[in-house]
Amino acid sequence: MKPASKRFLCLGVLSFLLIPGPACPQQPSWSYKGENGPTSWGKLDSAYSSCSLGHTQSPIDITGAKPSDLPALAFDYKTAALNIIDNGHTIQVNYPSGSTLTVGEKVYTLKQFHFHHPSEEHVNGRAHDMVVHLVHADAAGHLAVVAVFLNKGTANPLLDSLWANLPAQKEKAVDVSGVTVNAKDLLPGDHGYYTFSGSLTTPPCSEGVTWYVMKTPMDLSDAQLAVFVRLYPLNARPIQPTNGREILETK
Repeated sequence: MKPASKRFLCLGVLSFLLIPGPACPQQPSWSYKGENGPTSWGKLDSAYSSCSLGHTQSPIDITGAKPSDLPALAFDYKTAALNIIDNGHTIQVNYPSGSTLTVGEKVYTLKQFHFHHPSEEHVNGRAHDMVVHLVHADAAGHLAVVAVFLNKGTANPLLDSLWANLPAQKEKAVDVSGVTVNAKDLLPGDHGYYTFSGSLTTPPCSEGVTWYVMKTPMDLSDAQLAVFVRLYPLNARPIQPTNGREILETK
């Protein structure tokens, strides 16, 4: 593997998914505002060039979706011991192997889930209070992200467990003794979805990511929203051009 390719692997997969692996080079600092904010991401490092030069960047405003006969999303998420990290950009829960998403003949393994405020994806111009991104990879490393909108309403018990065990130190994953979670508690009962080709929404903004955005939002309480907003008042990348890409939706 050439050095450049090895570096891309670190930036595009290992750092994003927090999969244990060889040490990666120091990454340029990026943020959601200021001189290292989203409009500058593509200039911070050559490995981030897709952030400014890519043609299927995420997030997008989902409009003009074409109703289609799409395969069902088959979730097989297992209960797992809580491993949680405040990585400096969001709160993320790392997941062990064994939980899967099957779409037709494609099988993806859940790697982690994390949160954004407000929602990164919009639907017909509307943003939601938050969104959770459930990140999956298949055996060849292709990524699929399931996005579930979160709006103010009733409390979500899973979020209570997460917020009660937020790490005191940033950028250090913590195994929380005696606490388990199941990502299925973040999924709505109706699995209708939108789908399109996109990218990571953080540097290096790698493309070739398949997105599945659930149509039905889930709830979180005012208090749960407030906890996250205190930590991350804004951690959503601005909407990116659709550039004529096809957006499909379940009928």
